[in-house]
Amino acid sequence: MKPRIVVLHGHHLSKTGWKVWDHLKDDFDFSFAVTDHRSNSDDDGAQPHRIAKSRRGFLPRGKLFDLAVLGPGDKYRDLESTVADADIVHSVEIGPWYSGQAAQLRQRSDAFKLVVTIWETIPLLNAYRRKRAHEYRQATIAATDLFLPTSERSRLALLLEGVDDDRIQVCLPQVDTAAFSQHPRKPVDTDSPLIVSPARLVWEKGHQDALRAVALLHRGLQRRPDGSIVRPRLLIISTGPDEQRLRQHAEELGIGAFVEFRSHVPNDQMGAVFASAACVVLASLPVWHWEEQFGMVLAEALVSGTPVITTRSGVIPDVVGSSAALIDPGDWVALARKLAEGPLNAPPVVPAIDPHFADVYSIEAYANRLRAAYTRVLNATE
Repeated sequence: MKPRIVVLHGHHLSKTGWKVWDHLKDDFDFSFAVTDHRSNSDDDGAQPHRIAKSRRGFLPRGKLFDLAVLGPGDKYRDLESTVADADIVHSVEIGPWYSGQAAQLRQRSDAFKLVVTIWETIPLLNAYRRKRAHEYRQATIAATDLFLPTSERSRLALLLEGVDDDRIQVCLPQVDTAAFSQHPRKPVDTDSPLIVSPARLVWEKGHQDALRAVALLHRGLQRRPDGSIVRPRLLIISTGPDEQRLRQHAEELGIGAFVEFRSHVPNDQMGAVFASAACVVLASLPVWHWEEQFGMVLAEALVSGTPVITTRSGVIPDVVGSSAALIDPGDWVALARKLAEGPLNAPPVVPAIDPHFADVYSIEAYANRLRAAYTRVLNATE
C-alpha cells in the first residue's frame, strides 16, 4: 500500500496546492482534512477530503461566534479518527491550534510522522505570541519530525525558535508556471497603462502607497525621463477590511476614476490579467508580527513576463532576485519614480527575468522536493 498523507490546515482549504498532489499520487495517497467550518467559497472539487468536526463548527457563522470561540480556543473534536490511517500528517506553522493539536497527538502516539510547512519569517517565540499559542508552539517544536521552511529566512527563524537544524529541510513553494506563462504579452497602452496591485486589502499590503504613487504620476509630480506625463490606471484585486478606506483615499487623491477594485479573479484567469498589465506592484510593508513571507503573486507575475516593482519586505528580495525593481517599504515617491522610469516609460523598460526562475518554482520541482521530504521522514529511524 502507498503511504497515506493527511493534510491539515484548520478551516482553510488550499486550492492552489492541489495540482502538486497529482504529481505525487503514484507514490502517496492524499486526503485533506476539511473542517465543518470551512469557507463557503471553498470548492472541494474532486480532491480527496474528509470532514473534520471542529469546535467552531458547533456555532453559526458570524464574527460574534468567532469571538465566542476565542475563550476556550478552537480544536478538532475527533482528530484521532481523522488521521487514524495516516502515515504522515502534514500541517502548517508552529503557532496555530491545528498544528498544536496534531503535535500533542504525535507525542502520545507513534502512529504517524508529523511534517510542518513554515512560511513564518519572524521568530516570535513566546514573547510575541498569544498565551494559548505558547502551548501549541512548544508541542509542535517538540513533536515535529521534519520542518519544511519555504525560504532560507524561514529556516533561520526556526533556528532561533529552538528547532535543531537536522529537523529542517528548506522546501521552496510552487507556482503554476505553465498556467502563468501561456498568455502572450499584450502591447502597453502608453497613454493610460495598466498597473495591477493584487493582494488582500489590508494596510500591510501597501495598496495605499500604490494609490499615492499613481496620484503623483497623474499630477505630473513624477514624470517619464523625457518629461512627459503618464496617467496610468490601477487595478486592485482582492477583498479585505480596508476596501472602503482605500476607495475613499483614491477619491481624495483625485484618481478615483482611474482606479478599479475587483474582488476576485479566478486563478486560471490571473495570467491573462498579468499579460495585459504594464506592471504588477506589491508594495508590502512589515508590521511587528508579520513581513512578506513569499509574495506568490510576484513569482506568478514574473513567470508571465510582466515587469514587477515591489519592496524589500521579508523574503521578497530572495524570491525576485534581480528580476524585479525593489524599493524600500513605504516609499511611495520611489515607487512613482520607478514606474515612470521603467514599465510606464515609452518604450517600457522591462527587467530581464532569470531563465531558471520558472524551473525552480514549477509544480514538478515542488513535487520532487515534497517527495524527498516525505521519503526522508518515512525512512527515518526513531
